[in-house]
Amino acid sequence: MAPAPFILLDSPLSLIPHSPASTSQSTSASPKSERANDFEALAPTTREQEQRSLFAQLHKREQVAEFELVGRSIEARSVQKRSLSPNSTQKVTIGVIAVYAVVIGILWHAPVVKWVLWPWKMLVIGFHEFSHAATGCCTGASIKSISLDPREGGVTMMAGGINFITLPAGYLGSSLIGALLIFCGFDTSASKVASIVVGVFFLFTLWWARKDWLTILTILFATGLIVAFWFIAHAQALRFYILFLGTMSNLYSIWDIVDDLILRKVNESDASVFAKRYGGSSACWGVIWAIISMAFMACAIVGGIAAFPESFSQQNADSKHFIPTKF
Repeated sequence: MAPAPFILLDSPLSLIPHSPASTSQSTSASPKSERANDFEALAPTTREQEQRSLFAQLHKREQVAEFELVGRSIEARSVQKRSLSPNSTQKVTIGVIAVYAVVIGILWHAPVVKWVLWPWKMLVIGFHEFSHAATGCCTGASIKSISLDPREGGVTMMAGGINFITLPAGYLGSSLIGALLIFCGFDTSASKVASIVVGVFFLFTLWWARKDWLTILTILFATGLIVAFWFIAHAQALRFYILFLGTMSNLYSIWDIVDDLILRKVNESDASVFAKRYGGSSACWGVIWAIISMAFMACAIVGGIAAFPESFSQQNADSKHFIPTKF
């Protein structure tokens, strides 16, 4: 067998056919491919920058959320601390309430000087009788008349209603109204709102009370104090006047129980009528109502401390913008 012919090739690449067209096409496409490679080189850098920017924004948002969470935590702790420890302004307010309680308690039972409290006692008795009438209306009673007399007390004539609710409503209602006034008395602006309500009650008291000149003049004097204190130094004095009315009204049940059940100045009271109808002794029910009145006052003081932490200067500044009035 003859041997196969042997062909010497310079390189394996020489086996690939090359045409001039393909060569020129390849040569002409090289600049485009270079630009494409440049774009491909730049693209990852741009995507990395966008990712880094996105991560930075997310990190900032996380930091802001953490700061807000810390701020809320600090605020919650400050509120808790504030509610447990009254500041200097609130300590003064609590001290004023204590002084009012002692002074009014002494004047309430003093033989002669007790008439100093005449106009405000009329207001408190009005709160008492209004509470009887309000609960009577809520329980289906028909209110016949309401009369007030600081010497003999007040009387609300009604037909129907639920006596289990209407009888203690006098003491407890006046105590609750007093507690609300004490709560408002922790702030000057809140005292302005409370004074409007008290002024309306004074007008009702003037309508229900005995029509004699002394009663009319004293009630008008007490109402005039509201107007005067409203316009003096942006109602700073009005705050202490509301505290005075609130303390007197809240503790009215205690002092009246002492008059009716211990000193026995009257033969029959709300507590004695309640005891006859529902059992127990009048003294027992009187003490229970007095304890409830003290609880109302305690809640009012705690609520005032928690709701109104502003100092005297801050309250004065706020009062200038809330129905601003000053001589």
